[in-house]
Amino acid sequence: MSDLISGSDPSVIESKSNFDSGRITDVKAWLASQLDAAGKDVPDFEYTPRTIAHLHNLSTLSQAKTQAAGIVAADFRQKAAEYRCQAARVREILENVGLAQEGLPSNVVASAQCLANVANLLNTRDTELTMGDMSLRKTGVVEKRAKVQKESKILLDYTRKAIARLTYLKRTLAQLEDDVAPCEAQMESWKTNLAIMVSKERQYLQQYSNYKLKALLNRVGYTPEISHGVLVEMAEHRKELEKKTKPILDTLRSYQDLPPDKALAALAIEDKKMQYAAAEKYLEDVLQSALATSE
Repeated sequence: MSDLISGSDPSVIESKSNFDSGRITDVKAWLASQLDAAGKDVPDFEYTPRTIAHLHNLSTLSQAKTQAAGIVAADFRQKAAEYRCQAARVREILENVGLAQEGLPSNVVASAQCLANVANLLNTRDTELTMGDMSLRKTGVVEKRAKVQKESKILLDYTRKAIARLTYLKRTLAQLEDDVAPCEAQMESWKTNLAIMVSKERQYLQQYSNYKLKALLNRVGYTPEISHGVLVEMAEHRKELEKKTKPILDTLRSYQDLPPDKALAALAIEDKKMQYAAAEKYLEDVLQSALATSE
């Protein structure tokens, strides 16, 4: 780094130092002028490259703003002088024709004041405006008025529709309020009828249950004359009948193996006889074979 610094161009370093010294001189002059105008002295502070750069930028910007403000102020002063001349000339003309402000009626003065207020409102301060400029301003006013009228018409249509809708809703609400009493009476009637129907339903269900029970009792032979004593007697009689019929049932069960037809019974008997003969023959064969074996 030291080699680079030592190898730098002396002319560049000299021009840079001259530039910084020029900036410092400009900054000091600007600070002195600004603080002198405020009645204060320039404070002592260290002039570093950073502060010099900031102060130089501020001074450049301030001088540009001051120059622009001076130009605008000079223009305003020139216009003010022209307006004063115009006012003096118009006042002289009015006094010569007998139309001085002191000699005019109060209503004329009020009208003139109103015209001046309108001119201020329309930003018409130059008395030498051309008719073209006035027509352009009038066109702009007409366009704004037409736009405002269009928007007012739209809002009026919306308002009318809203009022009509509100009227319809109020009429509907009144009709519904009128229908409340008849509907409530009808609902009370329906509630009463529903309670009666529920009671009838319970009654009919009970009657149906009784009818089913009565039909069942009739099917099994129940009569109102049957009592507990009669049922006990019938049970005892049934037991006696079972005792009497049991031997007969046993005898009948012994005959259940026989065929019901006579021819079939004969065939069954012959079959039994053949089986019996075959069994006897088999027994004889077995006995003979046993005897032969023993000998």
